[in-house]
Amino acid sequence: MRLIHLSDLHIGKRVNEFSMLEDQEYILKEILCIIDDEQPDGVIIAGDVYDKSVPSEEAVKLLDSFLTSLAKRKLQVYIISGNHDSAAKLAFASSLIDLSGIHISPVYDSAQIAMMGDGLVRPYKLEDGKGQMVNIYMLPFVKPAMVRSVFPDEADDINDYTDACRVAVEHMDVDEKATNILVAHQFVTGAVRSESEENVGGLDNVDVSVFDSFDYVALGHIHGPQKVGRETVRYCGTPLKYSLSEANHTKSVTVVDIPENKKIEIRTVPLVPMHELREVKGTFDELMDRRNYEGTAVDDYLYVVLTDEDDVPDALGKLRTVYPNVMKLGYDNTRTRVTQTIDDGAVLEGKKPIDLFGELYEKQNNQEMSDEQRSFVQDIIDSVWKEERL
Repeated sequence: MRLIHLSDLHIGKRVNEFSMLEDQEYILKEILCIIDDEQPDGVIIAGDVYDKSVPSEEAVKLLDSFLTSLAKRKLQVYIISGNHDSAAKLAFASSLIDLSGIHISPVYDSAQIAMMGDGLVRPYKLEDGKGQMVNIYMLPFVKPAMVRSVFPDEADDINDYTDACRVAVEHMDVDEKATNILVAHQFVTGAVRSESEENVGGLDNVDVSVFDSFDYVALGHIHGPQKVGRETVRYCGTPLKYSLSEANHTKSVTVVDIPENKKIEIRTVPLVPMHELREVKGTFDELMDRRNYEGTAVDDYLYVVLTDEDDVPDALGKLRTVYPNVMKLGYDNTRTRVTQTIDDGAVLEGKKPIDLFGELYEKQNNQEMSDEQRSFVQDIIDSVWKEERL
């Protein structure tokens, strides 16, 4: 049996005001090509399907197209909501869609408990036609308050995210003799975060031991592909880079093979994006020199760091004539490397205005004014004093 593990598509995301929709459409087509090559029995999408709880019309159309393509391939698809998704909106018409093999986790609340009768999270049984079967449990992103509302008799025992997930898992009644897979969207203690993820300062940590009953845990939430604790507790990561902290990530699709009961084999297939996201650094003249950029991917998403000591007028606009997808511009120079503080108790009496301004400039820029700058400021001061005398 074979499964494809995806997560954190963040469809509709904007990075530094750049829409990622075209790149997402491209990478989803790449994923479909990988699926055609790998011929899996099922596909897992472990939350943060959309980037916002109220996705744009374009984002909804893109997801619809992707899921339709999966359904046409007669695949079983297992989707949970993440912290970026609206669980209710994502699960709209899920009972009807379920008939097409697209299984979406319901909203995790007491109303669903009442509807389902004997428990909220029931396993889907996936068979490969060769006698192999696995149980797939889908646990959407949960907070302690949500689990307390579902199991009020155990509310006093649910103090944090670990307790919440532990209670939710205990009520799944997992048959540990079978092969069991959990799809979840939480921050498991020990995972390495990226800048583009939401977090609450460590309060959302879940201990990995909560998931001991499962043979494979398909996680979403963390953007870098990685294992946590054991090989079979895994974040597959995002299919695209969504922040500079992810520039060195190798984005991939996780392939999970189950050759026999309770045996898990994991490998990855690299993803190549339409545009890379990377940092370039140098002086303005160096970056604008044709000899330095010719033959390079100038349309990549770039974080540009200029090393010029003086600010370059309209640097961003000029850079975009060569590099159209400059996402962010910063400086690395004497002024930016050291942060100084201005002493409230500084002695002002007896000092000339030009000297006071010079001290302020040096504190802010970690260097003295040039003779030209000093002359320019003095002319302004003289002009102000002249107007005051009139």
